[in-house]
Amino acid sequence: MAIYKVGETSRRWPGLLAISFLIIAVALGASFFISKNYQSKATPAQKTTAGEKVHAPDITDIESNVLFGGDIYWGRRMDDWSQASPLKTAYPFSGLNGFHRNDYDAWIANLECPTVPGVHPTKQDEEVTLTFNCSPDYLPQLAKWFSIVSMANNHSDNQGASGFTATRKQLDKNHIQYFGHYDPDVTDEVCEVVSLPVHINYSDDTQSKGSIPIAMCGYHGVFKIPSSASVAVMRKYARYMPVIAYPHMGVEYKPHSDAIRTSLYRSMIDNGADAVLANHPHWVQNSEAYKGKLIVYSMGNLIFDQQFSSEVMRSALIKLDLTTKPSADKSQLEAWLKLGPQCASFADNCLAMAEQKGLKRLPFSFKYGMTAVDTSNRLSKPASRALTKAVADRLDWNETVKELKPPGIITY
Repeated sequence: MAIYKVGETSRRWPGLLAISFLIIAVALGASFFISKNYQSKATPAQKTTAGEKVHAPDITDIESNVLFGGDIYWGRRMDDWSQASPLKTAYPFSGLNGFHRNDYDAWIANLECPTVPGVHPTKQDEEVTLTFNCSPDYLPQLAKWFSIVSMANNHSDNQGASGFTATRKQLDKNHIQYFGHYDPDVTDEVCEVVSLPVHINYSDDTQSKGSIPIAMCGYHGVFKIPSSASVAVMRKYARYMPVIAYPHMGVEYKPHSDAIRTSLYRSMIDNGADAVLANHPHWVQNSEAYKGKLIVYSMGNLIFDQQFSSEVMRSALIKLDLTTKPSADKSQLEAWLKLGPQCASFADNCLAMAEQKGLKRLPFSFKYGMTAVDTSNRLSKPASRALTKAVADRLDWNETVKELKPPGIITY
């Protein structure tokens, strides 16, 4: 039996009490943690007081940053250079990293050739007859950069009507949207409603991705001027959504537009186009603001095998920041966003659906910028400061953006 000295037990009591209090405190803390953890897993209704509702953040605006470019072609010598490179089909696009694709919701350009499987014209035939075919093997690489392409040009029918249809199938296969027809008299295919990627901004400063319908209208006018009836087609689209005209015509290798195109492109604005962005001359040409809206008469070669002069080896990319204004009705915003994903297929009925749903055109702000491209040494890349100034001077860009409504943004 243990023998304790007098006073030893009394000295142990404070320690025993401290241990007891510590055990009780730990037990209470554990109980509180379990209770809070259970509450954190409760449904929103359990976390709110009676009658209180949890509201999702409101949409403040939707915005799309889009980059528009000129002519793209990977046949003839570009195909030779690509096959000689270890990059193969990625070669024509390998200089584009400098333009920061992730900063944009979409890139749009003109596809200057059919892409028919099994057709392999010789380089000599392409050079002499200017009858092109671009291998479909390059389309998966094209799709990494470009969301939408125009087919309204003088080469999209180089493999006949069946080749034109085959090209559309190849673009569908690679999830690239397209618009336009080689014959401007086919008025029901002048404009196509496309699904334009956007980012959605909310009142709690968060963002998500979505898409909205816009109309892209292609006009091939190399061999005949598009009729007033085909130009007027844009009016019915402009009632409901933004419209961008993408004409392909004009005299090649000239620095300025001619009177015919000046009149025609201005009439496109008069018929509802929010902007006219043109191609075909292979040189950068002038731009202007007409009734406060942008016309670029030629953006030049974006990806091409032409290397014979400084003029064909430079290009302009047009940047568009398309944003809904604060006056936009929130229910209309939601309705357009709901319709957007349904407009990604060619010849869908998106315009009719917008009409049936009673949708109204959203109020948009259009702000433009410009980036110059250097295509020398075969690849497309950001231009030097000196070349950028030369492209801006040819466009008369600083003067043009001052006249836009609202004024554009002078960016290089």
